[in-house]
Amino acid sequence: MQGKKVLKWSAIIFVAFFLFTRPDDAAHTVRGAIDSMYTAADSLAQFVSHLS
Repeated sequence: MQGKKVLKWSAIIFVAFFLFTRPDDAAHTVRGAIDSMYTAADSLAQFVSHLS
């Protein structure tokens, strides 16, 4: 249980540090993740539509 708590707080501190020290890179990272999810959802939709 203690290990999970340490990992969670370490991740939160890392994200906060990344946001405050390199906000442009953080924004590009988030944008890339959103674009990847959109591409995956679009690919899944195309797959399902081809099944019909």
